[in-house]
Amino acid sequence: MFVENCLVVEIKSIVDINKVIEAQLLNYMKLLKAPKGILINFNCSNIFNEGQKTYVNEYFKKLPQ
Repeated sequence: MFVENCLVVEIKSIVDINKVIEAQLLNYMKLLKAPKGILINFNCSNIFNEGQKTYVNEYFKKLPQ
């Protein structure tokens, strides 16, 4: 999902988040020029502690203040 032209949300239900999944989210962020991304994995015991990861790329520095 692409939220408010600034946040990419990737929702998964997988056993392990590997480098391919992370690279996929970072690629989406780069193509959409989104400064932030969140990877949410529903296949875990606690979503808040181990089921989400936040990513920031170079477009975060270029946002108008």
